[in-house]
Amino acid sequence: MSHVISDIAFTPSVKAAQERKGSRNGYAKMEQKGGWSDTINDGLKDYIAERDSLYLGTATADGQPYIQHRGGSKGFLKVIDDKTLAFADFKGNKQYISTGNLTENNKAYIFLMDYANRRRIKIWGTAKIVDDDPELLARLQDNDYDGVPEQALVFIVSAWDVNCPQHIPQLFDQEQVGNMMAPLQARIADLEAQLQIGG
Repeated sequence: MSHVISDIAFTPSVKAAQERKGSRNGYAKMEQKGGWSDTINDGLKDYIAERDSLYLGTATADGQPYIQHRGGSKGFLKVIDDKTLAFADFKGNKQYISTGNLTENNKAYIFLMDYANRRRIKIWGTAKIVDDDPELLARLQDNDYDGVPEQALVFIVSAWDVNCPQHIPQLFDQEQVGNMMAPLQARIADLEAQLQIGG
């Protein structure tokens, strides 16, 4: 059997579980039609540009997993080319768990959520920490944020997939709620002014 991109997640043991649970045929058909992608296309690039947070998964050499949240302004995760993502990493609690994990196991995973539109994208790949490239750090710097990046995380995409919206709660951030409320608040203010004039 030839290698397909989704084999990064659909290992033999996963395929065996799919077979037992009755979903293997559906995923086999998906694989035959081309399946997942390993290249950043315009749709993924646009989706990334709108994200202001991500979850990063790494693991120790012996497989102990760790998930870390990273956030910033929309588009803080940058598309460097059609296989490479990167973001500026600022000093935090100084545990350096992801940094340490990547020195012994470069496999990594990015999980991107869009709660408002109930859409999630999973990205598999490898990652490394870069702390000796001022030009890259400058490229990743957010001009609206005063912090100075301590290092950069560079992520090479091996595969990505869009998940279904099932069970994703629809949530809106403060800016989105503010935009939705602004016309209503303006209308309330207008009605209150009319009442004062009429009163």
